Amino acid sequence: MRKIPVTVITGFLGAGKTTLVRHLLAHNQGRRIALIVNEFGDIGVDGQLLAACGVAGCTEDDIIELANGCLCCTVADEFLPTMQALLDRPNPPDHIVIETSGLALPKPLVKAFHWPEIRSRVTVDGVVAVVDAPAAAAGRFASTPEEMARPDHDNPLEEVFEDQLACADLILLNKSDLLETGALEALRAGIAARLRPGVKTLATHMSAVDPLVVLGLSAAAEEDLAARPSHHDAEDGHDHDDFESFALHLPMVDDPAMVESRAVAAIAAHDILRLKGFLAVTGKPARHVIQAVGTRVERYFDRPWKADEERVGTLVVIGRTGLDRAAIEAAIKGL
Repeated sequence: MRKIPVTVITGFLGAGKTTLVRHLLAHNQGRRIALIVNEFGDIGVDGQLLAACGVAGCTEDDIIELANGCLCCTVADEFLPTMQALLDRPNPPDHIVIETSGLALPKPLVKAFHWPEIRSRVTVDGVVAVVDAPAAAAGRFASTPEEMARPDHDNPLEEVFEDQLACADLILLNKSDLLETGALEALRAGIAARLRPGVKTLATHMSAVDPLVVLGLSAAAEEDLAARPSHHDAEDGHDHDDFESFALHLPMVDDPAMVESRAVAAIAAHDILRLKGFLAVTGKPARHVIQAVGTRVERYFDRPWKADEERVGTLVVIGRTGLDRAAIEAAIKGL
């Protein structure tokens, strides 16, 4: 019996995973693609963005959203029942795409494909790691020599980033258009030196890549786990205590640019890794999306508010543990 291929899309917060998924669905060439989206926070922003993208196969009914945790930690409780439900559909998908949270470790998820309930029915066609090229080139995931010399040195961002690279079958250096040629080539060489033999890197803009490349790796990743080392191989489990998230709600705003300005100031003042969500703008019938990675911000209107939706803004903030929630909320709200 043919195994259904599964593509795992990993990558740190804000790298462009959801953009890649949207691109794959828009160019799926008639394949029935099932999509599982996992988010670290309680509120699923990425699933809502995908459901509003207007692409066939990208509606709320086509997307399975698993929020409030990383799949690498909830394999038995959430992932396996979800996979079984997909496989037991009368008309199962031709391909399954899993977008992990930006803080997820891909290896525990790939290991789950050995579970007896699904191992004969699915295979990991490939693990694709999306890298925020400007952030990586700027050293966002690297430790300084001074930090490494400390006896208590610990860099959870670096560990997550390295685990994602080590498990990957393909690396997409996304947002490459924001780097000069020399910087991009230096980044490519530095990342290539850390990869398994045969793993390729591709430079992308807006995560645009031929779907036949991403969805046709034929890696059977679950069969060579030993070649995909993780910082957590010697541990029975792991947690994400180094990171936290929370949601804040905003009343209708007159000027989204002012919210952006306040958000950028809050990101600069606090250890915020990612901010994303929706604003309700006075006099506008559509939701206003706001996304920030570091101090790089993107804003646009995506879809009209539904009749049964409360027109309030919701922003999800993700960062290192110890965020001053009250101060961040006050700064963004302008209190």
